[in-house]
Amino acid sequence: MTDLGYPARLLGTMPESQKAGTPPIVLTIAGFDPSSGAGITADLKTIAAHGCYGVACITALTVQSTQGVFRVEPVSPDLVVQTLSELAADVDIAAIRIGMLGSAGVAEAVASFLSSRRAKNVVLDPVIRSSSGADLLDPEGVGFMRKWLLPLAAVVTPNMDEAESLTGMSVRSLEEMKAAAEHLQRMGARAVVITGGHLPENTDLLRLNAGEELEFTSPRIDSTSTHGTGCAFATSLACNLALGKEMKEAVGKAKEYVGKAIAAAYPVGQGKGPVNHFFGS
Repeated sequence: MTDLGYPARLLGTMPESQKAGTPPIVLTIAGFDPSSGAGITADLKTIAAHGCYGVACITALTVQSTQGVFRVEPVSPDLVVQTLSELAADVDIAAIRIGMLGSAGVAEAVASFLSSRRAKNVVLDPVIRSSSGADLLDPEGVGFMRKWLLPLAAVVTPNMDEAESLTGMSVRSLEEMKAAAEHLQRMGARAVVITGGHLPENTDLLRLNAGEELEFTSPRIDSTSTHGTGCAFATSLACNLALGKEMKEAVGKAKEYVGKAIAAAYPVGQGKGPVNHFFGS
């Protein structure tokens, strides 16, 4: 991994803690979805819904709507470096959610930032391909994620398709999810959550770094408003970690949040609509 030249001020002490009364600050590193169902704009809604304060670094611009992704333009790694540098020098970041990266260069910039900062509560949501089939990370970037980003995250949250892409294994059942989670830990991941929203029983699997496994099952909700569920889950998980919850509780609360957000969704657009991030307000 290349040294991308983060300022020396980032390599020493963390910024002074925020003033009393300031909510935990959660950083989202992700792409921009103009329809606000996923990515940066959706993450900021999720962060606000959890009573946290969101800051953001955009990794890619997209042309998309509820009907799919039509174009992807990653931003320059230098812009990511500068954005993350200035944010980290200014605020005390309690948790980080990493979503779409777009390119290997951006993935390397993010990895350099995480390793130089010794970041805490990092949730890696390995966004590789959109549900409409568009590639959201180039093959070199996927390889870089496997080697460098997995060990830097406190938890990685692939869905079943993403787990297949990362491991090269079939992940179509709960037993295969367990095998893939174990394999991801052998690849360097600490905690792993494989989300199984496509299983008949809608079961998410958490495997902790001690090898302990827990299953989180919820009723299936018949809805077409499921765009951005992976983003909402990973960001909710990051928020709950920022709020001081342990991993088991944070995963359970994130799953509960997504279920309620789907159940309370309202129609938006002509395709797969977003969840209702503010269902509780």
